[in-house]
Amino acid sequence: MNDQTGPKYLIGEDSFSIQYMSRTGFNSMPRPHEHSYYELYYLLNGERVYFMNGNVYTAKKGDMIIINPHNLHSTASSEKPGFERILINFSEAFIKDGDSHIVKLLPFEQSRLLRIPLKDQPEIEHLLKLMLAECKDEPPHYIAYVRSLMNELLIRIHRIGISVRESPEYEHPMHHKVSEIAQYINNHYDQKITLEQVANQFYISPSYLSRIFTKLTGFHFREYLQVVRIREAQKRLVNSRESVQLIAEKVGFEHIAHFNKTFKKLAGTTPLRYRKQHKG
Repeated sequence: MNDQTGPKYLIGEDSFSIQYMSRTGFNSMPRPHEHSYYELYYLLNGERVYFMNGNVYTAKKGDMIIINPHNLHSTASSEKPGFERILINFSEAFIKDGDSHIVKLLPFEQSRLLRIPLKDQPEIEHLLKLMLAECKDEPPHYIAYVRSLMNELLIRIHRIGISVRESPEYEHPMHHKVSEIAQYINNHYDQKITLEQVANQFYISPSYLSRIFTKLTGFHFREYLQVVRIREAQKRLVNSRESVQLIAEKVGFEHIAHFNKTFKKLAGTTPLRYRKQHKG
């Protein structure tokens, strides 16, 4: 498996894209991120460690990572170097323009790792490679054909998702531990939380927790806490009439100045401007 990054084929500006990639050695996504479109990440070979929804997963050959819009996620190497994948990004409008019935399958119930059964993998890979070929060659009516292939892919993912309900087991005890810690932060963001306190609570040394948390999630411990708090504040700004001061207190900030500074750093604007821009 040699390093190869294929072209990113686009349909429309933000409607649909597909790309093949193979890499050797160890590598990771520069930063955890979110985006306004859906993402399907199919692993043809190798392993990847994925962090999403406060859980650490190990994706293996034949696994599909499904990401809903605006869900934070990151990916990094496992203990096994190298991987080969096909990545699709698409908007809801791209599906709706082709079949308004299929769009009812969106959004996915949750962002998740879907372990595709061995018997279904050849057909999934066939659909993905057909889409790549269509976008590369652009034969007549290829956009309509890619839409129909996406419809079939979404139906198959939906059916497999119904039959495969259980979450994959954690590959490593620390994957489980970091997932527990991330979930703890998600559930207790409104309280005073420190690295030392959480490390003591979960029986890990602070220095080791700091290193392993960053390695598996892509976030520094304090940074993840801030992201969780600000994302909750964004929801409250849009969905309530509470004052900025009260929201800051409810999401765990002791000082309004610190809240305002952190909010602007992560959201790119002030809390009041964010509320004005996103309130219906």
